[in-house]
Amino acid sequence: MTAVPPPRSEAAGPARAGRRSLAVALLSGALGAAVALLATRQEWSQGTATVAGGDFPLTAKGSDVTGVPAALAIVGLAALVAVFAVRKAGRMLVAALLTLSGAGIVAAALLGASDSAALDEQAARASGDTSATVHALSHTAWPYVAVAGGALILLAGLLALRYGRSWPAMSGRYERDGAPRVRRGPVVDPDRPEDIWKALDRGEDPTGA
Repeated sequence: MTAVPPPRSEAAGPARAGRRSLAVALLSGALGAAVALLATRQEWSQGTATVAGGDFPLTAKGSDVTGVPAALAIVGLAALVAVFAVRKAGRMLVAALLTLSGAGIVAAALLGASDSAALDEQAARASGDTSATVHALSHTAWPYVAVAGGALILLAGLLALRYGRSWPAMSGRYERDGAPRVRRGPVVDPDRPEDIWKALDRGEDPTGA
């Protein structure tokens, strides 16, 4: 008994979901990396140090507080591109790396949102007292912007883990040496006139000369 093919709407469902998840993953991953990198270059905390009887203002950028978000943003962006260069198990491993990059950015940014170590070091240098600490400490919203960037990368990784097997890979038209594969046309039988006419229609020489 011949199997009845599924309705077109059912067959197109997984393909449509794969295309939609691919678009969302690309957008969220690239945007998340850009947001995380931008956030690490902004001011995360500020305070004052007592120097020669006066208060000296101090500020710390995200990169001063922690270098983890910026490093993982670059790793995540590379993993996002690498997802399309590998297949099967390799793709799942890269997707897992993408997911862990996003989670790492979120964790590091949340820890840095209340960190005072970077400003304490500046206070010690400014005052010449290694035990000096910053006071009137305050934080900006930029660490939470980095958290949002990490969450977008995390979303891209989760989508890659869930739908990555159905995503397209880089074209395999080229061999390892970079030369394009030669597509061989149908074999022309000189004893069959219909083969000769078909070859002529394709613009081929049926004699093979």
